[in-house]
Amino acid sequence: MVERKDVEFEADGGVTLRGWLFLPDGPGPHPAITMAHGYAGVRDHGLEPFARTFAEDGFVVLLHDHRTFGASDGLPRQDVDPWRQIADWRRAISYLESRTEVDAERIGLWGTSYAGGHAIVLGATDRRLRAVVSQAPTISGYEQGLRRVAPDAVAALEESFAEDERGQFRGEAPRTLAIVSSDPEVPASYRSQEAIDFYLQPKPEGVWENEVTVRSTRAARMYEPGTWITRVSPTPLLMVVALNDTVTVTDLALGAYERALEPKRLQLIPGGHFDPYSDQFDQASAAALAWFREYLA
Repeated sequence: MVERKDVEFEADGGVTLRGWLFLPDGPGPHPAITMAHGYAGVRDHGLEPFARTFAEDGFVVLLHDHRTFGASDGLPRQDVDPWRQIADWRRAISYLESRTEVDAERIGLWGTSYAGGHAIVLGATDRRLRAVVSQAPTISGYEQGLRRVAPDAVAALEESFAEDERGQFRGEAPRTLAIVSSDPEVPASYRSQEAIDFYLQPKPEGVWENEVTVRSTRAARMYEPGTWITRVSPTPLLMVVALNDTVTVTDLALGAYERALEPKRLQLIPGGHFDPYSDQFDQASAAALAWFREYLA
């Protein structure tokens, strides 16, 4: 029987990060996996089934909310800074190392979407990790932006960044926009029905808000985790790629996988960006579990 515990640990700046620690049956120390969500997501967005699958197989699993999101502290709320999230994730690894239930020599990392990009960066720069799984990862914020923002909309987008920056200079709070909306009059990060269904899925009251800072969009367009792909080796890297991903974009992920060095493995799954959490969960979770078994257990 897997036990789920509420845990917290301190990151830089005295910010408290909170998450769930899943403990498997049997005496430890156990191998461990650290997990976190993608862009503006929280742990309640479909990640517990992955964590439980891993824990039921004998892994300690830490699933934390990024700072400014969900149960974790941090201001301004709903603000996505990829490099701050990466630094916080290193602290999560250190927290796992400190747990008596964990074998500190057998820690792996699982990241999805935006955090799939973080998984690549951390795999390349933190040699405490013994295996990495990057699911439907962000590879290039710039290239994704070219696909997802119409050329005639770029000038207005850049002006919104400038106005937000000027407002912060005047002492105003960072401006926000919706994460998902089907209304073309409402500025939003995502408009596809699959994104709307994913982000607005049922979850406990108060754990998530449908807004994100405007400056998070600027940071996302500047984020290039794919530049780190050749440096992940010799840490084993599994990439789980959806064949019809229009969010982080399939061909960018496949190109990055080709540049990665061994040991590596590619798991292709049908469907779009959000299908690994639903229709293709069994295939995506099984591939990750097999990878962690091979290199951690």
